[in-house]
Amino acid sequence: MQQSYTEGADYSGKYKKIGIISARFNGNIVEALRNAAHKTLLENGTSESDITSINVPGAFELPAACKKMALTGNYDGLIALACVIRGETPHFDYVCQGCTSGIQQVSLETLVPIAYGVLTTNTAEQAQQRASTSNISNNKGRDAALCVLEMINVLKSVGN
Repeated sequence: MQQSYTEGADYSGKYKKIGIISARFNGNIVEALRNAAHKTLLENGTSESDITSINVPGAFELPAACKKMALTGNYDGLIALACVIRGETPHFDYVCQGCTSGIQQVSLETLVPIAYGVLTTNTAEQAQQRASTSNISNNKGRDAALCVLEMINVLKSVGN
């Protein structure tokens, strides 16, 4: 019997303080991601009062906001949400690389888990599929929320 990917995962969000950092660029897509992440946190026991949402201009600005929030010591985990759609110039590559490496660096430096909910797609249609509002199980915001909850619990199980 094949083991389920989620088998054994601890998604308990009770008493977990979570920050959601959302880019305003491609806002309709990111808002769908944020709504799914928020809903998933609530469904897994995170209290409404333990969720803080902020907005930044775009994906490139996510690492600085994540670091500022992580350094407060007020959050058990963070969810970084954005949508970058490939265009006709190399701008896509620079934004994606800076965003990705910046978020990874912040998480490693602070040991605050940061779920990477940044869509990097070739088309708007691909982004819309990954931010589905009709089927939340296909929404990457949901995946990011589950990821951060699991990582919070994994790191807590390892100890200080």
